Amino acid sequence: MSKYFKKWMNTVKLLITLLLLVSSLIGAELKELTWKKGETFLTFLQSHNIPQTLYFELEKNDRELCSEITAGIKYQVLEENNEMVQVLIPISEEMQLHLYKEKGEFVFTTSPISFEEITQTIAIPINYSPYQDLLDATSNKALANEFVRAFNQVANFKRMRKGDHVAIKYTQRIRMGQYYGTPTIHAALVEVKKKQTYIFKNDGDGLYYDEKGRNLTSFFMKTPVSYTRISDRFTYKRFHPILKRYRAHLGIDYAAPRGRKIYATASGKVIFKGRKGGYGKTIEIRHEGGFKSLYAHMSKYAPGVYSGKWVKQGTHIGYVGSTGVSTGPHLHFGLYKNGRAINPEKIIRVTKNTLKGKAKKEFIAYTKEVSQNLLDTIKNKPQPLNITQFDKQTDLKELLVAKVEA
Repeated sequence: MSKYFKKWMNTVKLLITLLLLVSSLIGAELKELTWKKGETFLTFLQSHNIPQTLYFELEKNDRELCSEITAGIKYQVLEENNEMVQVLIPISEEMQLHLYKEKGEFVFTTSPISFEEITQTIAIPINYSPYQDLLDATSNKALANEFVRAFNQVANFKRMRKGDHVAIKYTQRIRMGQYYGTPTIHAALVEVKKKQTYIFKNDGDGLYYDEKGRNLTSFFMKTPVSYTRISDRFTYKRFHPILKRYRAHLGIDYAAPRGRKIYATASGKVIFKGRKGGYGKTIEIRHEGGFKSLYAHMSKYAPGVYSGKWVKQGTHIGYVGSTGVSTGPHLHFGLYKNGRAINPEKIIRVTKNTLKGKAKKEFIAYTKEVSQNLLDTIKNKPQPLNITQFDKQTDLKELLVAKVEA
């Protein structure tokens, strides 16, 4: 077979694929809906006449992931001739549940969320307040919120005057032509009467430090249970080489005997107590700094623990069990920052207030370079990101391509 014939065949295949995509667009409608409070994956299946056996036949980890769906999340439904054929339901900023029809029946899988990512450094002059001026300049509410939260107890915004500046180096995700998720602030400064105060994110633990390597987080977290071993570690997304599909585990599983006491990892407010899908008996606690902890598969709750109760670090909140989807007694412990699942091991290991040794030396060298970049940005005044340049149909294309490949 000549190379020209092969090239021609590849062109034909590409044209056929494009024709399939175009034909799929005819009669197709993409809807973005909001996950209702109190709705579960099982009730979702029931309301769309999808057999619940789809859920019960899933592996343990996949059924656990169905419990990660949170009320208020935006999800996409693709309909053809008013019939649902595909669904994308985010369970984190990195992963989503994907339902699609294959030979008349729905198939469940997990897949990475497609998004674009941009990193930029901006400077904003203060006219009213850091929050309002950032919001006016960028239309990015999540960025304004994260900036104010990051400087909590570090800078006194009330003493700022008109003509002071804030400067930020951050990474923002874009999905379907909109800001997506919580931006990552790598470094930032606040001018208060022309005096600069800095914060820098340490990639090793995800926490903020000052230019001298001192931890700006006012608390640390303790391991919530005395365990025998870690039976499953945290991973955002991992491609399984045998199953040829993505897997995710948004927490740590601490194997421990049934009935062993579980303690609050840090002080905070209990915001949920009850059964949570595959997680069984669960407690969630909201902490300062935008953190939330989750304790799942409990056998029972400790007396006196209820939703709305304030608990101190080390408060007894429950007992190890295997309720929900579980193959044996263990604590599934989840940790979230501003709604984003993060690796608890990175945070729980942070028990010191200052970086030391080689880590401190490298961090300080980094802060000197970035702080100068922030000061230069105030002088140069680059324009903030304009998201109108990004494609709003990314997920529709993703759904259609998935359908063709299926």
